[in-house]
Amino acid sequence: MARNNYQYEKRQKDIAKKKKQDEKRLKKLNKGLDTDEENSEIENDEVESLENEDETESEVKPKEEEV
Repeated sequence: MARNNYQYEKRQKDIAKKKKQDEKRLKKLNKGLDTDEENSEIENDEVESLENEDETESEVKPKEEEV
């Protein structure tokens, strides 16, 4: 009768467990990145609108030279 290879079975179980943990970790990271991306898109829109306002003001007023 063939003997069970307990080390192999344990190793396979550990690999499956580690894979599942990595998937959970990546899922959490992606979830955090998704919310960060949404926030950064909003911030980028605000920055672009402020830059546009600054450009229109600079057209009206000449820039001061640094001394």
